[in-house]
Amino acid sequence: MPTPHISAQPGDFAPTVLLPGDPLRAKHIAETYLDDVRQVTAVRNMLGFTGSHQGTPVSVMGTGMGIPSTSIYVTELICEYGVTDLIRVGSCGALRHGIELRDVVIAQGASTDSMVNRRRADGLDFAALADFGLLRRLVEAAERTGEAVHVGNVFSADLFYPPDPDSDGFAALRRLGVLAVEMEAAGIFGAAAQFGARAAAICMVTDDISTGAALPSEERETSLDTMVRITLDAIAAR
Repeated sequence: MPTPHISAQPGDFAPTVLLPGDPLRAKHIAETYLDDVRQVTAVRNMLGFTGSHQGTPVSVMGTGMGIPSTSIYVTELICEYGVTDLIRVGSCGALRHGIELRDVVIAQGASTDSMVNRRRADGLDFAALADFGLLRRLVEAAERTGEAVHVGNVFSADLFYPPDPDSDGFAALRRLGVLAVEMEAAGIFGAAAQFGARAAAICMVTDDISTGAALPSEERETSLDTMVRITLDAIAAR
């Protein structure tokens, strides 16, 4: 049955769902890469689609920006629609030196300044990790393309605009080897752990936090397509 935030019917979602933040990017992925596509939800214009890729059923749905919005959709997808595999596909800002624009970052784990996973763990620190099986398939698929791939810890930030834009609030994370900053992975990993699903996150570097370099807006879509192709290759290769 439809939920408060998803209007799909039982069986409308495939077991595997790709999760971009932008619902229009979900539409682009569905129309560009999936066969036999149909729209299954549009509540609050958070578009969701189901189709197939090389014979494998795949869905794609926007989540909005940040952990609170993403957590709503991930929870309902798992608990109400039986989704088992969730893969965030999005953009990130490079944090560690040596990571370039257009590189692919695959999250092994996700640190955060959000409290959501501490609440899940009764106040304890919780290591929000990707599912190893999904992680391995994404890494292998990325390596087959010859793209530059970085695997490790990312940081899921609650704030897009820092309180003090003139200070380097990420210096400690850089010292600890965190690769990049994004806004959703820690919430997806935590929800998947809570409800018994598998999750992963793959991001394309669109910004360099240290230097301020960034891809122009017209290039972001085509660069992100590389990441989507890697993800779909990983799904089809199972």
